[in-house]
Amino acid sequence: MSDRVAENVGAVVRRFSRHLNRKITDVLALLFSHKSAGSLGAVAGFAIAVVFAWKFLRPSRGRRTSDRRKPRASPSTSREATGADPSRSEGFVPVSPSKVSDAIEAVASPVELTLGQIVRKRLGGCRKMTCQLLGVILEEKTPEELQKHATLRLSVLEVLEEISKYCDLYLMETVLDDESEERVLSALENGGVFQKGSLIKDKVLFCSTEVGRTSFVRQLEADWHIDSNLEIISQLSRFIRFQLYISEMESGQIAPNVFTSTCLEQFFS
Repeated sequence: MSDRVAENVGAVVRRFSRHLNRKITDVLALLFSHKSAGSLGAVAGFAIAVVFAWKFLRPSRGRRTSDRRKPRASPSTSREATGADPSRSEGFVPVSPSKVSDAIEAVASPVELTLGQIVRKRLGGCRKMTCQLLGVILEEKTPEELQKHATLRLSVLEVLEEISKYCDLYLMETVLDDESEERVLSALENGGVFQKGSLIKDKVLFCSTEVGRTSFVRQLEADWHIDSNLEIISQLSRFIRFQLYISEMESGQIAPNVFTSTCLEQFFS
């Protein structure tokens, strides 16, 4: 009902406006046809009157237009009518639960490093390492055992190969006779130690006393030394940047630059 009344009022206003325009046109024609009445002042005054009349008529049209606007539907109603998803209207993309769980696992689980990456990280940029054979590379624990046999610990092969890639590696041991040297070299060669990496026989050093091994390490100016003799580790702690003490028993903190592990491969794992 209200819309119909508004339309009728609008029609009346439009007819009045057209009628007024015709009257204005006739008056202007009359003014310009009589020069005595066609002064600029009369024309300007009439133009001002027309402007005021036009401004008076504009609000009614604005009110009519606003009255004819339909009420906006509520957000819930519009969503139900269109079937739109609120998350899509806000720019969100739905993610399946499986992808969310995969992302959480990827963040929660640490990145698994390769053995080469672990070795390089442990070495900390060091370029030269010395390592004892007994109890570290070989199964035997004493020089006396080497007089009978020499057995390579196969579990250290991969670690030795990676170490020799990143630093200059020297192996050394105290032996009681030349035959022990031959057994050790034969065990290393048969185990494939010299086949990969940069480790060669010339970098396997032998001495007759424990003091001789200490001298080797200092003369080579190693950055890292690995040994199973606690006394040698303690003596070298002031001169060597880092050391690894191999022991089956917990020995506590020896020095700030000395690490402890039960075996070589465990430290580099």
